[in-house]
Amino acid sequence: MNDLIKGVQLIVLITKKVLTYKIRLAVHSDARNLSLLRLKIDGETENMDREEGEDFIDQTGFEKIIESDTNHPRTLFLVAEMDGKLIAYSRCAGNDLKRFVHKAEFGLGVLKDYWGYGVGRKLLEATIAWADNNGIAKLELYGVLETNTRGIDLYKSLGFEIEGLIKKDRLLSDGNYYNTYVMARFREDGGSK
Repeated sequence: MNDLIKGVQLIVLITKKVLTYKIRLAVHSDARNLSLLRLKIDGETENMDREEGEDFIDQTGFEKIIESDTNHPRTLFLVAEMDGKLIAYSRCAGNDLKRFVHKAEFGLGVLKDYWGYGVGRKLLEATIAWADNNGIAKLELYGVLETNTRGIDLYKSLGFEIEGLIKKDRLLSDGNYYNTYVMARFREDGGSK
């Protein structure tokens, strides 16, 4: 049998179910669901900064964040919604200090059931387009876990580079310390504004 397939290249195609979801701005009525979403995502992976329940933001806290972000010209808060359910979020927070006004810090979270469908990529692409159109030359990611190869590959594919290494930055559930990366995407022309 092995002689029969020797030298034959096997190609396996895996077709994933197509997801239909929309990316939109976070609104006041999302606050409760964002609180629950963040809590769930934090419990699904050690790629996030927090363990489940740590640094908890309740509905009122998210209402305040959404209101503040909506009124701030250098901040963007997006959600991915499928069939009325939030499945991911991203937030880009700019800075008002003159020496840092050219940059913003970015973070995102996607429910584990929706990994591999491009949801994080679409959120990041939307954020990059927004940054480019709003004069934000640099998008920064802090604390990208060195073992998060999927995330690192995604960020690199969209122009992010590793700018630095923070040694022994995280203590994970296995009792070991892990390094994290500082990553950033810099647009030389500073965006269109």
